[in-house]
Amino acid sequence: MIGSYVAVGDSFTEGVGDPGPDGAFVGWADRFAVLLADRRPEGDFQYTNLAVRGRLLDQIVAEQVPRAVDMAPDLVSFCAGGNDIIRPGTDPDEVAERFERAVARLAAVAGTVMVTTGFDTRGVPVLKHLRGKIATYNGHVRAIADRYGCPVLDLWSLRSVQDRRAWDSDRLHLSPEGHTRVALRAGQALGVDVPADPEQEWPPLPPRGTLDIRRDDVHWAREFLVPWIGRRLRGESSGDHVTAKGALSPDDIRVRIASVA
Repeated sequence: MIGSYVAVGDSFTEGVGDPGPDGAFVGWADRFAVLLADRRPEGDFQYTNLAVRGRLLDQIVAEQVPRAVDMAPDLVSFCAGGNDIIRPGTDPDEVAERFERAVARLAAVAGTVMVTTGFDTRGVPVLKHLRGKIATYNGHVRAIADRYGCPVLDLWSLRSVQDRRAWDSDRLHLSPEGHTRVALRAGQALGVDVPADPEQEWPPLPPRGTLDIRRDDVHWAREFLVPWIGRRLRGESSGDHVTAKGALSPDDIRVRIASVA
């Protein structure tokens, strides 16, 4: 019976790709918080989302981990290192060492620390060449989880997110349905009864022609890939002027989810 939950991470945990009615993002962590709150008496659950898009591991450790440590919640979800891994020249072994030090700090004060693997990127054009590097990092994450008794939100094995409908139009962040499926998988990782199967089959799609695929690829490159590369060259981050959502009421999250369902 988890009474307090703090989400730590980057754009994935902030919820990018899952917009609410006010333009702010919902995301898997907020949806997961509602699942946890449903198991508590009304008003007897505290949830804080500290995640900010674009953050590297060291930034997360400097900005978010101390706040999570101060709150000493029953549960912390810790997803970090993904933005480091996709950068050229980074060593997944070295990133994992820094990741483990952060897990140790969190595990010393939190009731449970849930860690998260990276997705299998075989179907992501700009990231599929990094699949082996991500798999190496995932191996470290699982080993760290074993050492500290952490449940693992295993996204690599979540087959349903291999469908393109699980992803936003930028192909880098999950869609609302993708975030929903991750929230359900998070519940399973903690042994929580969930209302649906995250691996539920998607409805069939009509076939797409070569011209349609090419048109989509050109649009994606112009609207998302080129700006993403530009930010990297300028040393900018999508989260430079973004602040964390902070404390959120499960009731407010329910209203926001319902308004866009």
